[in-house]
Amino acid sequence: MRRRARVFADRRQAGAALAAELHPAPTERPVVLALPRGGVPVGYEVARALHAPLDVLPVRKVGAPGNPELGIGAVAEGGVRVLDASTVRMLLISVEELERAVDRATAELDEQLARYRAGRPATELEGRTAIVVDDGLATGGTATAGVRAARARGARRVVLAVPVGSWQAVERLQAEADEVVCLETPPDLGAVGAWYDDFGQTSDAQVADLLAKAASESGPDEARAAAADAPPDRAVEIPVEPGVRLAGDLHRPHGARGLVIFAHGSGSSRHSPRNRHVAGVLTEAGLATLLIDLLTPAEERDRNNVFDIELLARRLQAATAWAAEQPDLAALAVGYFGASTGAGAALWAAAGAGDRVQAVVSRGGRPDLAMAVLDRVQVPVLLIVGGDDRLVLELNRDALAALGENGELAVVPGATHLFEEPGALDEVARLAAAWFVEHLAPADAGR
Repeated sequence: MRRRARVFADRRQAGAALAAELHPAPTERPVVLALPRGGVPVGYEVARALHAPLDVLPVRKVGAPGNPELGIGAVAEGGVRVLDASTVRMLLISVEELERAVDRATAELDEQLARYRAGRPATELEGRTAIVVDDGLATGGTATAGVRAARARGARRVVLAVPVGSWQAVERLQAEADEVVCLETPPDLGAVGAWYDDFGQTSDAQVADLLAKAASESGPDEARAAAADAPPDRAVEIPVEPGVRLAGDLHRPHGARGLVIFAHGSGSSRHSPRNRHVAGVLTEAGLATLLIDLLTPAEERDRNNVFDIELLARRLQAATAWAAEQPDLAALAVGYFGASTGAGAALWAAAGAGDRVQAVVSRGGRPDLAMAVLDRVQVPVLLIVGGDDRLVLELNRDALAALGENGELAVVPGATHLFEEPGALDEVARLAAAWFVEHLAPADAGR
């Protein structure tokens, strides 16, 4: 570290100067993680100079109960929390009050992530070097949370890089990061803004614009490398609304020919043994599968949500948009597999999903819940019903008439609603696999 008297023209000039001091090896495949908002213009210049992807790493202050302006810690992506234990004890904050304060900060963090990333996925950090960038380092609390968040996301090595910082904070952060790069460490920092000619506030719009610009500048080599690095089987979290993220399980076989997203019925979840059995057969057939819960645990407690087909359909469409942003899934056409009420949501979503969704399969489904939009479904739909599930069979026959030439009905003889009879679920899986293999093709085929 050098100690010189230098004032930066603005954040972008400071970023260019900072980039000149960073020399990661190509094999480290660095990712620049900028702390918003002021760290993003700095990080943009660093990422551009290093030909590295730029991602945002929001950190939210945890405000004291009754005095939210007083910080008692910070939270970051991945469930990271850094709390000031001495302040918590001094203020006699109870465990319940502390958890509520952390929950509020986490909700604000999720909203900020959704606003900044605009549907783009978080950059994969597993095994890579993360360069955490900010415009300055005063106390170091925010940077500490950022460094820990990068580690929590699987970074092999974490570098903290700032144009200027207090020497005390730099020394503390050396115990957190693998390396700290700081161009200026004055004995008396004062305000970080004093080290810039132009230290105007960076707006949310500027942050979003720089992130979008950086994403558009990412080269095909980076995209291919990201796709190759993505684990084929992994738990995922999908942002669908500000503050709402859905849990899911993704399985992607090598050379997958399509992606099937599952929408389960009421009273079930992504852990449904029936859907997981079908998903396993689809994976063996060369199809990627994504089993998700379309409601959070808290939302599921309200039974009205379970039958809110339009809400479930919007969530399914959001998951489809998320998949389109994943490097290892972007080229795959999507099919929906819906069970019971989930079939209604799948058909409603397919009616407004555009040409990316190319097929739907319903198992013991309730297509009548989407009857209002069935005439707008323009993709092949297979309705699978048990022969002894008479009420649902009649509902599916009505839906088949509404679907017209796009629909086909397959009746499994002797099967009831849950297909628990010997061999019945295997027949469902066989029919579904054949349907998706026939109708799913790469999303960019023929373009």
